[in-house]
Amino acid sequence: MQVLHIVGARPNFMKVAPVMRAFQLCKSVQQTLIHTGQHYDDNMSAVFFDELEIPQPHHHLGVGSGTHGAQTGRMLEAIEQVLLQVQPHWVVVYGDTNSTLAGALAGVKLALPVAHVEAGLRSFNPSMPEEINRILTDHASDILFPPTATAVGNLKREGVSEQKIRLVGDVMYDAALYYGARAESRSHILTQLGLRPREYILATVHRAENTDTLSRLQTIFEALSQIAREVPVILPLHPRTRSVLQHEDAVAQVARQIHFIQPVGYLDMVMLEKNARLIATDSGGVQKEAFFYRTPCVTLREETEWTELVELGWNRLAPPFRVGAVVATIQSVLAHPRGDEGTPYGKGDSAVQISQFLQERM
Repeated sequence: MQVLHIVGARPNFMKVAPVMRAFQLCKSVQQTLIHTGQHYDDNMSAVFFDELEIPQPHHHLGVGSGTHGAQTGRMLEAIEQVLLQVQPHWVVVYGDTNSTLAGALAGVKLALPVAHVEAGLRSFNPSMPEEINRILTDHASDILFPPTATAVGNLKREGVSEQKIRLVGDVMYDAALYYGARAESRSHILTQLGLRPREYILATVHRAENTDTLSRLQTIFEALSQIAREVPVILPLHPRTRSVLQHEDAVAQVARQIHFIQPVGYLDMVMLEKNARLIATDSGGVQKEAFFYRTPCVTLREETEWTELVELGWNRLAPPFRVGAVVATIQSVLAHPRGDEGTPYGKGDSAVQISQFLQERM
C-alpha cells in the first residue's frame, strides 16, 4: 500500500508528523512525502522537519510565495506530475492551506482517492482564504477526518454523506502529547529570552485579514503595547507581519513596547505556550495548543473555528476594531484565566485511527 502525504506550510507539518509515525508501524505501507515549498524559510520549514522527526521530503517542489491563484496553480501542476509517477493508493492532505487544496484537486482530477485530515472546520467567514480551501477540499475528498463533533455537524449540514465521514479526534492533540515532554528537556527558549513561567504573554499575528488591513494590525499592536506596560509581550514575527512593520512606520511606532523575536521551532513554541500567562493569537493551531497546555487564550478575530474552546471558557474573542475593547478582553482573561475541563479533541490516538481506517478501506 502506497500512501502519499502533501504538505507545504507550518500548520501542515505538525499534523503530518503523528500520521506518518502511525503508518510507520505497518511494514506493508510505503509512504511518500511531497513538500510544496509554500513555506520555505528555514525557521518556518526545515526546523520543523528536524524537531518533529519528519522524514525528508521525497519531492520538494519549491513553489515559494505568490498570489493565491498563482501559487495554487503552480502547486497543482507540480503535484500532478508526482502523482502520475507514484500512483498512490491514498493521497492525504492536511488542514486548510493552499497546499491542501492543490493536493486535493490534483488527486481527484487523476481519480485517486483523497483523504482530508482536519476536515469540517468552518469560520463562516468567506473572506478568509483558508475557509475557501477547507470547503473545496472537503467536498472534493473521498474520506474526511473531522477532529470534533462540531466539525462533523458542519459537514452533515452541507450534505456530505455520512459514509465519507470518520470522527477520529485531533492529530494536533496527538502531537501535543508526544512532543510536550520532549520540549521540557530539549528547549532552552525561556532561559535564552530571560523569561519566567506565567510572567509573560505570548502573541502571534499572521493571518492576512489582520496583516493586510493596517487599521486592524495597528489596533492589535497598540493594544498589545498597552498590555506590555504591565506584562511583557513576546511575539515571534511571521515573515508577512515583518514585511508590514518594515514598510509601515505608523504600525511600527505603536508596536514599540512589544518584544519581537524571530520565528521559533516547534519545541520552543511549545515551551512558550506551556509557560505563558496568556496567549493572544489569530492562529487556529495556537488556540488549540493553548488549550492542550491549559493556557488561557484571546483570539484576535471576529470568529473561531474552534467554538468548543469558547464554550469551555478557555478562549475569548477580541475582534481588532477598537484598542480599548481588545485591552479590556485581555485584562479580563488575565483576571479570570481558568475555563471548564473537557475533552473535545479525542484521546490522543487520532493518527492511529486514521492509519488503521485507510488500510482497512483498501
